[in-house]
Amino acid sequence: MMNMTSSRPYLIRAVYEWIVDNGLTPYLLVNAQVSGVSVPLQFVENGKIVLNVAPRAVQGFVMGNDMIHFSARFGGAPMNVLVPPYAVLAVYAKENGQGMVFGEDGGEPPAGPAAPTEPSAEKPRRPALKVVK
Repeated sequence: MMNMTSSRPYLIRAVYEWIVDNGLTPYLLVNAQVSGVSVPLQFVENGKIVLNVAPRAVQGFVMGNDMIHFSARFGGAPMNVLVPPYAVLAVYAKENGQGMVFGEDGGEPPAGPAAPTEPSAEKPRRPALKVVK
């Protein structure tokens, strides 16, 4: 079986674009305790932080598959923010709360590709279809 990359970065980007296209303010809820997260700690509450990632609120915003990074002002001080997609717990619109919530999967980076396995001596099974009425 072929391992696929995480769908989370793609879903974050899609929901973000949907929110922006509808003229709303996108927010990210981030687990600030995950390794690789760099956010202003004075704004972290209960291990989480909400980030306003509206185009007018951030500079140099890039949502890659491995990292979300941008510059923003917090309390008037500029800061570079780094958030791995696996640390994002939700992306939603400030105005109405619509968006997507992700399960807390331990906040660990995705595992690398699995080692290839030896081919099975068993004959591959054919897909089975079932009629549902």
